[in-house]
Amino acid sequence: MTFRMRGVALGVMLLAATSSVWTGASQTPATPPQAGARPPLPESIPVPTKKVLILAFANGFHHASISNAAGTIWQLGVQSGVFESEIRTDIKWISKGNTGGGESRNLDYFDAIVAVNTTGNWGLSDEQKQDFLSFIRDDGKGFVGVHAALDAHRNGLWPEYTEMIGGEFAAHPWNHFPAPVIIEDRDFPAARHFSSKRLVLFDEMYMPKMETFSRSKVNVLMRLDENKLGAPLNAGVVGGPEPPPPPPGGRGRSRVELRSDRDFAITWAKTYGKGRVFYSSLGHTKESWTDPDVTKMYLEAIKWVLGLTEGSVASHPKAE
Repeated sequence: MTFRMRGVALGVMLLAATSSVWTGASQTPATPPQAGARPPLPESIPVPTKKVLILAFANGFHHASISNAAGTIWQLGVQSGVFESEIRTDIKWISKGNTGGGESRNLDYFDAIVAVNTTGNWGLSDEQKQDFLSFIRDDGKGFVGVHAALDAHRNGLWPEYTEMIGGEFAAHPWNHFPAPVIIEDRDFPAARHFSSKRLVLFDEMYMPKMETFSRSKVNVLMRLDENKLGAPLNAGVVGGPEPPPPPPGGRGRSRVELRSDRDFAITWAKTYGKGRVFYSSLGHTKESWTDPDVTKMYLEAIKWVLGLTEGSVASHPKAE
């Protein structure tokens, strides 16, 4: 006879207490686990060996997609089994020193950093800056910059960061628009899954400054098709709509020129010392993070900066 207590079968509780296993016909004693032993994980569940630090904060323009991006990247690691990640919305772990008690981490724990729309001045100390750069340059670890990671430490605030990532934000001349894109290197792991060499992607595409970006220093993977671009849609760019008049007694904002070389790279790969660096302008909108092509690109980019796949960083002229 079985009695129930709060919905739990007492008979089942008693069966468990006898340390036996029900086989359907008879009961056989269960083998007690050895002290300290843990059961093996199912073979279908890979054990990640790589660790990724996701930086998800903004000290400049705040993108509403930061949470979507950080959560999606975290989930990509879980689903792929390639890496596990931790998300920080502050700069505390950008250090090789002591970052606090408990289960705190520092850069020595991680194999790559993904910076998600991290605009503005991060507010790092000089020591933190050196630790960050050394993490990539000297330790040979990876960095992935998502969209507005290019809009950090602008105007010479931290030139070494600009050198590391490969450029500096100048403007987004066409705002959000269906962008005509050319895939220049379809052999690169983060680009080969796109269905065509020429396609249209809806996003906010950044234009890097002429003074800070040159394709001679990177492998341009994707660029805007300059022959299919209309006039700028941003009033802050020369050729775009007329900007509003300045307030009484105020000064109007200076306008940005389009790149004179008409080279609008939006995704590239490079090295920085011993480390690998990937940047893409894709990821401004929330919808970007439900696009399988975008999420696949970032997964493959992370795998590449982790050294799990190979792809060229050799520079090349514009590819048609």
